[in-house]
Amino acid sequence: MGKFLFIFICFCFAFANVSAREISVRQNAVKATFLSWFSGSCKVSYERAVFSNQTMEMTVGYIGVGRDKYKNNPEGYTIRYAHKFMLYGNKIQPLNGFYLRPELIYSHFHYDTEDFHERELSRMGSAIFTVGYQYAIRRFVVDAYFGSGYAWGNEADTGYQHGFSLWDYFGSYNKHISMTFGVKLGVSF
Repeated sequence: MGKFLFIFICFCFAFANVSAREISVRQNAVKATFLSWFSGSCKVSYERAVFSNQTMEMTVGYIGVGRDKYKNNPEGYTIRYAHKFMLYGNKIQPLNGFYLRPELIYSHFHYDTEDFHERELSRMGSAIFTVGYQYAIRRFVVDAYFGSGYAWGNEADTGYQHGFSLWDYFGSYNKHISMTFGVKLGVSF
């Protein structure tokens, strides 16, 4: 009888320790836009889960760092705000899964014109609807997305606004159609 009581007490103690452990829910993430280095800017995002199926994300970026494929010496900043709607709410991993995301983007930068005789100012805004998938496991986060929307403002002559591009495909150009895609890498906490 003493053995069974001892085993029962040990079992209860072990079970109490396991159930008392708090599951670590990571509701925050800091991410860098991986592809932005190859397009002449550096962007960093902070994301916070506000509900089990919604997050808010703020991105700030410095334009003028990295490799600019247009070689027009851009210098300025970009700001993005997004509200993600996760398609499958998960209280344990609120940053994980497929999502729909409306997003507002503003880019403000000076650049050399195509003939390199003067500097111009580009100030563009865009409202974009993106879809994507964010994979969050342990502390590692990968976020891939693409989307399209409406743009307004004074565009750069290249059509690239360091956060979104203007429609320039199939022989047509439209300064009011914006597109974006990207991959972000980061950590959650």
